[in-house]
Amino acid sequence: MLDRLRSDIQCILDRDPAARSTWEVITCYPGLHAIWLQRPAHWCWTHGLKWLGRFISHMGRWLTGIEIHPGAVIGRQVFIDHGMGVVIGETAVVGDGCTIYHGVTLGGTSLYKGAKRHPTLGKNVVVSAGAKVLGGFEVGDNAKIGSNAVVIKPVPEGATAVGIPARIIPSKNGHSADVTEHDHAKAEGGQSVPKAEGFTAYGVTAEVDPVAQAMRSLSEGAACHEKQIALLWEALEKLSARSKMDDCVPCESERPQAFEKDKIDQIMGK
Repeated sequence: MLDRLRSDIQCILDRDPAARSTWEVITCYPGLHAIWLQRPAHWCWTHGLKWLGRFISHMGRWLTGIEIHPGAVIGRQVFIDHGMGVVIGETAVVGDGCTIYHGVTLGGTSLYKGAKRHPTLGKNVVVSAGAKVLGGFEVGDNAKIGSNAVVIKPVPEGATAVGIPARIIPSKNGHSADVTEHDHAKAEGGQSVPKAEGFTAYGVTAEVDPVAQAMRSLSEGAACHEKQIALLWEALEKLSARSKMDDCVPCESERPQAFEKDKIDQIMGK
């Protein structure tokens, strides 16, 4: 039991650069308090003391702003950062090493009692601020959920889900889409310090939203077509001059404006 308490504290010290000491973590981190209160609540729930389990859960919500149903299964070294507004439902499962930020909901979309209504998070999953994971599906190990994403379908291992509804950015060559996976942070003295391996704060990804990629492909294709049309117009004008005709191109075929790729790229933030 003491080893588990130590690991709860150490995982916060490893993942939160604002954590300065063990005493600060024990006394000032509501996410840790919520995890510690959930364990006796879960024990009561699984041993037939349903009301007592709900009451402990209710007190934990009142003290920390984090609501974890006593029926939820929480793994080891789970870190709820900031924590305010987190809701974890009855049949949710949170794997070892997961990180959950404020405003996250692990919710259900079914009203059937006894059914698996809430998501299962694999190991080392990061669920970013404001994300909603809704349904009884699985989120694979080392997956990332972007801030404010609404996830309503399974997320493969190592992938990143972003957007509303969430779109999946798959991992490449078995690696995560993390932007900081091999990055190094600068310490106060200017020295390079490697970040925690396999962990990305707020699930930030270096990959581009797949919908944005599709839009950019369409923009580039339209620009290519625009250039081809301009060349065709130039050829028609030359043919018209050679045939000594005043105008062989109907006036109504002239376009009032051209496709403006630069403006589209600016809107998409390219």
